[in-house]
Amino acid sequence: MPTDRPEAVPDAFAAAWNAHDMAMLAALFHEDATFVNRFGHYVRGVDAIIALHRPIHDTIYRDSTLTNELIDVVPIGEGHALVHFWSRLAAGAAHPAGPHLVDTLLQAVLARGEGGWLIRAAENVTLTNPRTGEPMLRQDR
Repeated sequence: MPTDRPEAVPDAFAAAWNAHDMAMLAALFHEDATFVNRFGHYVRGVDAIIALHRPIHDTIYRDSTLTNELIDVVPIGEGHALVHFWSRLAAGAAHPAGPHLVDTLLQAVLARGEGGWLIRAAENVTLTNPRTGEPMLRQDR
């Protein structure tokens, strides 16, 4: 289901993730949306976005949780906005590496339609140490 406000997208995304509900996740995206995951895998179309997420929610992330924190909403024209938000993934015991945390930064381009705000494009970037390339957690959290 689309959100009624751009600033509601991070919480709606986390709710869908935490429910491991692919229909709920799909409802956040425009049918022709694009998504770049934290490993640089690009897909186009809501079906492809769900095909990218369903296998991990059935396996390694089936017991994961996500918490998101809005950074900003930037209007970029009539009925369009850019949203940035921090995301913390808590992987559970189902992950081969065991329980651990991953921090990412998501950027989403939103468009307002008849039903509300939908994600048209999203990119998820893992926080890394620029000197080593190793994933790192936010220190200001």
